[in-house]
Formats: sequence, structure tokens, C-alpha cells
Amino acid sequence: MMRPHARRAVSLLLLALALGVTCTFLGRWQWNRHVARDAQIRLIEDNYSAEPVPLSALVAMPAELLPADAAWRQVTVTGHYEANATVLLRNRPIGGMAGYHVLVPLVVAGGGEPGAVLVVDRGWVPTGENGIDVTGIPSPPTGTVAVTVRLRRDEAASPRSAPPGQVQAISVAQVLEAGAVVPAAGSPGAYRIYGEMAAEDPAPENTLGKLPAPSTDPGSHLSYAFQWWTFALGSLVGFTAMARRELQDGSAAGPAVRPARRRRSPSAEDEEDALVDFQLG
Repeated sequence: MMRPHARRAVSLLLLALALGVTCTFLGRWQWNRHVARDAQIRLIEDNYSAEPVPLSALVAMPAELLPADAAWRQVTVTGHYEANATVLLRNRPIGGMAGYHVLVPLVVAGGGEPGAVLVVDRGWVPTGENGIDVTGIPSPPTGTVAVTVRLRRDEAASPRSAPPGQVQAISVAQVLEAGAVVPAAGSPGAYRIYGEMAAEDPAPENTLGKLPAPSTDPGSHLSYAFQWWTFALGSLVGFTAMARRELQDGSAAGPAVRPARRRRSPSAEDEEDALVDFQLG
């Protein structure tokens, strides 16, 4: 049978193992997040200020998805805006100020698939005095315009409702529906991407607020990873030392000694039976 000190030592070792494994996996999880974030930052730094190329050089057809390594790349395209189909994107504050992004469909004429629709995020506008309404949104340039945008992947459709002419996400299908844009029969349809405004030629008379550059903050994933691994090592060292101390205390106490059984004094009946056995013998 295992002695109490040994049982406690085994329990401490099992606890150390469980904590060490758990903390090790949590550290690995944070490390993977750090690696993924580092790759995102490198992609932004490489693409954000890269020389613009025609849209067709990166996305040949409207039905194609944006390649992962093409995010934030600058592309050029010509066409005309459908100003009457302007849509506002809700709940995207900038610098702590509430406001809306202004989304306008652009019908492509050159640099991409002619006749296809590209949703352009032209910029940002603050909310009105009541914090809800927006008035006086600057109009886009009329006629043919040359646009330079940074490509982004289409966002997932939002299940939340929005007032007419507004959306909760830059989902191309929802943006076009909110703007009542119906592609003409036989047209290539709409690109499954959108572009964040970088430049327009000719420039509009009144400009929107500039969209902020993407964050390149690496976050705290790396430090969290080392913290978890430190906890793993600390738990193994600490609980192993406690288990060793338990075993040492058990050894110092010596082997367990069972108390001797007390002999029962013979009763009068026992003495009588012994006397009878002697006489008969």
C-alpha cells in the first residue's frame, strides 16, 4: 500500500505534468498567432505603397477571388461612377469619431473587364449633429474617371438589417442591392472584391475624409507565448520540488509501524477449559 507522502508526491507530479502540457499548448497557440500577424504586416508593407498596376493584371475576371498575396495592392481602372447608387457603410468609426464609409459602384471601361462593376470605398464622412443622419455627401467626379484603389476581399454578408441605402458590411451583393444596382443583361456582373480609394483623376471638387492606413501593430502575441512557456517551466520545476520534498519527509519518518495487538487476558471460562483439557490428557 502506497504511503501518504508518496501519494501526495505522485499527485503533485501529475498536476505539474497537466499544467506544463496545457501552458505549452497555449504558448504554441499564441506563437502561431504571432507568425500569422507578422505575415500580415509584411504583406501590408510590401503592397500598400507598391507601384499601381491595371486591375486585370491581378484579377482577370469579375468572378475571380482576390489572390491572398494581392491584398492592399494598388490597381488602376477607368470608368464612370453610378452616383445615384451611393451606399453608406455603418459603424466604422475613425479616430474615435462616428461616421460612415461612402461606397459607390464604378462601371469599368478600361484596366479591367469592360462593363463590370467595381465597388469603390471613396472615403469617410462624419455623422450629422444627431449622430445618425448624414447630409452634404461630396459627389464623385462625373464622366470618365481614372481611379487608383487598393484591393480588398469582399466581406461576408451581414445578417443585421440597415436603413435604406445603408449596409453593415462591404459585401458586394448587399452593397449593390442597397444601391438598387442591377447589372445589365449580358454584362460581366460585379467584381467579388472592392477597392479603397487612393486617388482619382479628375479630382472631385469636394473630398471625403481619407481612409486610414491599415495597422501594422504586431500586438502582444509573442510576449504572451513566452509568458505561457514560462508558466509551463515554472509549474514543472515548482511542483517537482514539492513532490521531492514530500518523498524526503516520508523517508525521514521511517517505515510505517503497525501497532502491536494487545493480548487478551484469559477469562475464567478459558481457565476452566484448560483445566479440563489437562485432566483428560
